[in-house]
Amino acid sequence: MSSNVQSAKQQLLDDFGKVVSDAEGLLRAIGSAPGEKTAEMRASVETSLNSAKARLRHIQGTAVEKTTAAARAADTYVHDNPWPLIGAAALFGFVLGLVVRDRD
Repeated sequence: MSSNVQSAKQQLLDDFGKVVSDAEGLLRAIGSAPGEKTAEMRASVETSLNSAKARLRHIQGTAVEKTTAAARAADTYVHDNPWPLIGAAALFGFVLGLVVRDRD
């Protein structure tokens, strides 16, 4: 389930990045068009785009911080509690061995 959430977050970030890229392309396309309304629209889109970029950077930074903190917590737990994890791995290996043996 956690990998599904991570996958969904990554997809959302990728899609958001594409929207920002498309908006930048739109700004370049309308940048040379004459007219007061075009200039107003360009300014509005630039403001929105800059805001979206800032939010995207914040989201990415938060994701990196949370991932790093989770990795540190897991590393600390493994170093502080090696024997329960070794026991769990041994039990898993034993059960897996039984399952494989029964298939033959």
